Amino acid sequence: MKHRIYIFILCAVLTMVASCTHCSDTKDDVSSSAMADYQRGLAYDQGWQMKIAEHYYRKAYQGFARNPAQDWYHYTDAGYRWAYLRFRRGDTEGAMNVTAELLQQAKGNEEFPKKLEAALLMLMAEIQLQQHQYDEARLTGQKVYEAIEQKAKNGNRRELDIAWACINISDIHHTTGDSEGAMAWLDRCAQALTLAKQEQGDSLMIEEWKGHVALKRALCQIELGHTAEASATFAAIPRSRLMEPIGYREAADYLMAAGRYDEAAYWYERIDSTYLATDGAKMTFDIIATRLSPRYTAYRKAGRHADALVLADSVSAAIDSALVWQKQNDAAELAVIYQTHEKELALNDAKSETRIHRLLLAAAALVILLIGYLFWRTRKYNQELLEKNRRLLADIEQRVQEEHQAIVQLKAEPQENLTANQQLFCRICDLMDNSDHIYTDADLDRNRLAQLLGTNERYVTDAISACADGKSVNGFLNEYRLRYAAHLLASTTDSVALIAELSGFSRSSFFRIFSYAYGMSPSDYRRAARK
Repeated sequence: MKHRIYIFILCAVLTMVASCTHCSDTKDDVSSSAMADYQRGLAYDQGWQMKIAEHYYRKAYQGFARNPAQDWYHYTDAGYRWAYLRFRRGDTEGAMNVTAELLQQAKGNEEFPKKLEAALLMLMAEIQLQQHQYDEARLTGQKVYEAIEQKAKNGNRRELDIAWACINISDIHHTTGDSEGAMAWLDRCAQALTLAKQEQGDSLMIEEWKGHVALKRALCQIELGHTAEASATFAAIPRSRLMEPIGYREAADYLMAAGRYDEAAYWYERIDSTYLATDGAKMTFDIIATRLSPRYTAYRKAGRHADALVLADSVSAAIDSALVWQKQNDAAELAVIYQTHEKELALNDAKSETRIHRLLLAAAALVILLIGYLFWRTRKYNQELLEKNRRLLADIEQRVQEEHQAIVQLKAEPQENLTANQQLFCRICDLMDNSDHIYTDADLDRNRLAQLLGTNERYVTDAISACADGKSVNGFLNEYRLRYAAHLLASTTDSVALIAELSGFSRSSFFRIFSYAYGMSPSDYRRAARK
């Protein structure tokens, strides 16, 4: 039983070793593959190839998802970027699913990156705004601020993070028509920027953010009917703070709301000229909607009809250009995705073949080790059995010798000193020791033995019982038969079945009687007696 347990333990250990090796290799492959996909996503994202970037962000996210605890940051960032790109192309439901899944994992997870949690919440708020869930969007914005505050309580306070949260929450309130709420969050943002300036000193980034806050405040003021205050706020903004196209657009939005269309047209022109200097003639529908259309509206409301007509012609040409560019871009990105997919399939096939080969080698090694163990265990078991049988054989020979010595001593006693039973027993032993081996007759029993001795069978029974330690006649006869069978087993090559018949046993009973008397099978006795 023990050797079976050893076999099971050995198999389990070897299987676990093979599995762990395979799992370790698989985990390493998955982790490195996910990181490679993440890096590819970043590269295509920076190159404005959004479909390919989304493809790789999805793959990276799904790869990291097999063991997020191994790299929480890149798992979360890949998911955030994938969800953001899905949201940008209009898949709000898909973006919401990924965002909600990540935020669910953030609950109670101390290792989850808090900054990315805030970014995910902000993305969820934008999605909710897109779905016209305004109350939910405002509540989510409040959660963004709470997440930033929690991070600050843990000793990671950065006033710029708080400012980022406040200005984005202000945009949420503004989009939902809550200008007063937007103003309140702008005030918090201004306070955070003041503290950030005290921490870091003057910086271009802080000055730029102050410009954004002032432009947004001016727009809220004019929407609340505070025209004079809005004008004063806008006038007080140094033009040096109106940086980058985002600031230009905010200035244009305020001027459009204030009815200063000619000035608004100027800022829209600056937006367009800035982008033209960076991306040239490339035209998309987003550019038409965010750059050309607002400028056309500003021209028309400013009474600059000639400029509006020229721009309208440009918009018409831009639509045709956007259609061509969009088709070319989509075709190019799809081709890259297809080629990448084909390469990945080929690589996965190669990896699968490698894993199969490894598993086959591990299985072969396991079988070889198992066969070797079984061979060793069988040999050891046979050696132990042989040693045990040799000890039993020595005990049997010792017992036979003692019984023979007792009979010799009994026969050496004078007849007058022996009882009637002892005298009869000596005659029985002489009969048994005769060269005819009378006991090998299977029909020899108590009655026939009494006839051969010329006495009563009752006397035979009493004599054997009194002088042979209480043995029965059959037991006494079987002892002689067994000794003769043992002699034949040790000295001949006859089959066990033939020896059973020659010794006076039936084939069916010989194995049972021999094994019970000697503690081993006839075959084991033969091996022990010959070695």
